[in-house]
Amino acid sequence: MAIETPVRLTVEEYLAWEETNFEKHEYIDGEVRCMAGANRTHNHIVWNLSTLIAQEIDESRCAVFIAEMKVRSSGPTRAHYMYPDLCAVCGEERFESASQVVLLNPVMAIEVTSPSTMDIDRGEKLDLYFEVPSIQAYLIIDQHRVCAELSIRADAGWQTTSYEDLDDVVPLEVLNCNLPLTQVYRGITFNLGTK
Repeated sequence: MAIETPVRLTVEEYLAWEETNFEKHEYIDGEVRCMAGANRTHNHIVWNLSTLIAQEIDESRCAVFIAEMKVRSSGPTRAHYMYPDLCAVCGEERFESASQVVLLNPVMAIEVTSPSTMDIDRGEKLDLYFEVPSIQAYLIIDQHRVCAELSIRADAGWQTTSYEDLDDVVPLEVLNCNLPLTQVYRGITFNLGTK
């Protein structure tokens, strides 16, 4: 039996309620948002990314988490909890509690867009990830066309570079690795007429 998603909760209520659910929910400004299921293309890209990064990084120094790890973003008067499609941490992992479901010190977050999250990933989440002081890079991968947008932390905000050619290689300096888009989109066929 599905549990009805409440409209608004306190942080404490959300964390307790989330433990009782099979579905994942993000928490933004007191609002609880159910995470939509992912399609084949989305899952395939996430798998490609996780495999590529795992092959490239020094696993004694960095770790990658897929979709099930919450990241907390805290502003001056609020807390947000999000599930990036992938996140990475380098050095000692710090968690909000002993349950180890909320990572406090990721160095990078990655989102693969879906039709329902595209605007949120490029707008609201961009701002929320910037509020996580440890995050140095935020990567958005479009699942409908060849497009990767890498945002690097700078003093005045994010500096964003777009990569839109399959021959492009995305430099993930924070993880000391590179992502060739031919490998990110390996096994993906785009509809005719889609750039």
